[in-house]
Amino acid sequence: MTNFLQADLCVIGAGSGGLSVAAGAAQLGLKTLLLEKDRMGGDCLNYGCVPSKALLAAAHAAWHVQAGTDFGIAPATPTVDCSAVDFSKVHRHVHKVIAAIAPNDSVQRFSALGVKVIREAGRFIDDRTVATPSCRIRARRYVIATGSRPAIPPLPGLDTVDYLTNETIFDLEERPDHLIIIGGGPIGLEMAQAFRRLGSRVTVLALAFMEQDDPELAAVVLERLRREGIRLEGGIDITAIHKRNDRYDVCFSGNGQAQTITGSHLLVATGRKPNLDGLNLMAAEIKHSPSGITVGPDLRTSNKRVYALGDVTGGPQFTHKAGYDAGILIRRLAFGMFWTRTDYSALPRVTYTDPELAQVGLSEPAAREKYGDDFSRQIRILRWPYSENDRAQAERRTEGLIKVITSPKGHILGAGIAGAGAGELIQVWALAMSKKLKISALASMISPYPTLGEISKRAAGSFYTPSLFSTKTRKLVRLLSKLG
Repeated sequence: MTNFLQADLCVIGAGSGGLSVAAGAAQLGLKTLLLEKDRMGGDCLNYGCVPSKALLAAAHAAWHVQAGTDFGIAPATPTVDCSAVDFSKVHRHVHKVIAAIAPNDSVQRFSALGVKVIREAGRFIDDRTVATPSCRIRARRYVIATGSRPAIPPLPGLDTVDYLTNETIFDLEERPDHLIIIGGGPIGLEMAQAFRRLGSRVTVLALAFMEQDDPELAAVVLERLRREGIRLEGGIDITAIHKRNDRYDVCFSGNGQAQTITGSHLLVATGRKPNLDGLNLMAAEIKHSPSGITVGPDLRTSNKRVYALGDVTGGPQFTHKAGYDAGILIRRLAFGMFWTRTDYSALPRVTYTDPELAQVGLSEPAAREKYGDDFSRQIRILRWPYSENDRAQAERRTEGLIKVITSPKGHILGAGIAGAGAGELIQVWALAMSKKLKISALASMISPYPTLGEISKRAAGSFYTPSLFSTKTRKLVRLLSKLG
């Protein structure tokens, strides 16, 4: 017999956003159901943020062994081709990290918090009822948090071969001899550097590289990748993909030339698409498109009982964005703060290459597009290079710069950093923007010496350089000195 369940809240999807909503709602006394047909923790824990950063950590460790020569320290064994890397142990490291974090996202933990977890897929059968293979659910409110999955482009021949995505690449137990990556975004470039540093030859094929990022900052990262021996082929069209004798041939054209690259493994990293399949959204009268479920700033769908958050709504696809969305929904659903709305103007984004690239708010190209011919009067651009930072010099991490976009009156419109620790350094700028602080707040901040964080203070302080050392100011100083 079919079980009939009632609840205050039913969350569909146990990724980072869904878990946060379910945990918060249950602990605040709402009767909460959580549906998950696959792995608890979703993409972030199992296929995304956690395994990718664990792999990158191993790759950076291998790189630092070689980089010791810059400090007068020779490696104990030759490692130019990373021959000292035991890739099977790298694989175990990645999965040990997943296993260490998994209990936080487990059925047992959420059951202990008061959440009823149902390990089945859910689908709407009408505008207020969800069905699973074992039950029917009637909840006061629903939250769809089904996330996203790899988007596979219709490239010629791709459907005839097996290939890797972010959902399968972390299962490799042997190092690829030559990894071909299709896609020039964060996932593709992070994996390119990781596998190159672990000893693989790597080629990346893309229409464009880091096209969502400030070109001046992206150039810092791309130049580093090329220096490390990663082949980057941009502005190309893939014309054919074949597999023969366990080798992949990828044919492409660009700059009037046709070429073929042969590799041992193929990774497709061409973006993501929302997980909408099987939800039967039409039955619930929920508006959606191939880009995702349509929601307003309140995260409510066209069905007033149903909300959606995270990747499934389209737009920025970040774990921290889903977590932010979850916080908005908890305030609305548990505390009745129905005026609460999302505001992504201070949403940071990071590409975890080495050096990292982090941005928040407007980039220079976005500001130029927004202000057009009035750009030079409405915008000021502040820069400070890592090479002028004493900590960066001491650690030989002088590549990169910080770039800040402000109004003439010092309102912070955006910031971007390409360099060591950029993902950590961008947080002060995200805080400043979210709290509407002006550039003077960062310029007057006391920053410990020597730290990489000083680049933020120095960039902010440069806002005042033109007026501070102007002819008018010098005349004023001379006058005051005479009066003193």
